[in-house]
Amino acid sequence: MGLIILLTVSVLFIVFATVKLKLHPFLALLLAAFGFGIISGMPLKEVVKSVNTGFGDTIGNIGIVILAGCIIGHFLEKSGGAYRLAEGVLRITGQRNVPMAMAFVGYIVSIPVFCDSGFVLLSPLNLALARKAKVSIAACAIALSLGLYATHTMVPPTPGPVGAAGVLGADLGLVILWGLLVGAVAAVAGWLFAVKIAARTPVSGEALDAVEAEPAIRREDAPSAPKALLPILLPIVLIVLRSIAELPAKPLGGGHAAILLGFFGQPVVALLLGVFIAFLLPKKFDREMLATTGWVGQAMTGAAIIIIITGAGGSFGRVLQNSGIADVIGTGLKGRESIGILLPIIIAAGLKTAQGSSTVSLLTTAGLVLPLLPSLGLEGETAKALVVVAIGAGSMIVSHANDSYFWVVTQFSGMSVNQGYRLQSLGTLVTGLAAAGTVWVLSLIVL
Repeated sequence: MGLIILLTVSVLFIVFATVKLKLHPFLALLLAAFGFGIISGMPLKEVVKSVNTGFGDTIGNIGIVILAGCIIGHFLEKSGGAYRLAEGVLRITGQRNVPMAMAFVGYIVSIPVFCDSGFVLLSPLNLALARKAKVSIAACAIALSLGLYATHTMVPPTPGPVGAAGVLGADLGLVILWGLLVGAVAAVAGWLFAVKIAARTPVSGEALDAVEAEPAIRREDAPSAPKALLPILLPIVLIVLRSIAELPAKPLGGGHAAILLGFFGQPVVALLLGVFIAFLLPKKFDREMLATTGWVGQAMTGAAIIIIITGAGGSFGRVLQNSGIADVIGTGLKGRESIGILLPIIIAAGLKTAQGSSTVSLLTTAGLVLPLLPSLGLEGETAKALVVVAIGAGSMIVSHANDSYFWVVTQFSGMSVNQGYRLQSLGTLVTGLAAAGTVWVLSLIVL
């Protein structure tokens, strides 16, 4: 109970320090990480190690992805490509349906792509569409964020659901089937939350500077919509193909093609290829664009702030993981087998809220509930698949300061920390509860 109270105090401190004291989120997160580790009784060397490894591992996983995504986005903006894409999408969806379009795009993209990478990839298009259609940037950003989150936590081949399915011995095909269904309900709930709640919140910040004015380029010099789409689409396709190639059934075999896809489909490599294609967007390419004072340098300057805040969020999350708070929550709920399929949801939600990572929540909860499946009456193939999806639903609840995705969404969307809690955190609670309720209803019907 002491660790849970300390976690609550730490989160309140982050909110107070950033909102009231105007402290930079990087400093607030590091202070919270050190404070939690020291007060919780962790060895001092372990606290420092957790902060360092959490920061380094987080940046190591998505740092280059964020940099590459920012460069692609900057070239799309500066060349006029983002506006070409915006015009094309608006012709299809209509002016008032941009949040719905972003929720749908997020739902599809995050099946193979990590939600962090997907949001970085699609953020320039999202911001350009919001401005072009004159609709709420907050609504579009949250619709995209929650659409991405729905399939990220519940639909293979995203690593979290795949790992949980492996631990529980669930059939991947059934997990995909139920995950797509439950994820669709969650994405719809996220879209409704975006248009009914998030749309009322105006956001402004450095992340929006690039879309505050029309691009300083003549219309005829802007690239075509298909050409502008390629730097975004190619990385996504490569990442999808890699995920397919690495499925347990090895549908593409183990030859040279699969090996090449395994390399080019790595998010870092795929996005760097997208960067090189983005260099072709300007009608007149100038090598100065690649200099420290050019478009690449400008993009990197903007990315640096996002990366260090995201890394600090990783430090806070790692300290929480290494403090043993996950074991405390999991053990506390372990004796409550009578609540059936709701138990995995509750455990996963507790772990997610406590330590930040949906993937860690998925894998840890799967290990905790595995020995409980017989007493829960969840031993059949359909039951195990639903348990994986149930864990995924719980691992959406809630994204806040200890989750790197929270910082990616808020920083790329120009939200303050307070707005992030009101929109991203509350939105993940709504979508997670919608998914959990859907899983419970399905369990009553099919089990």
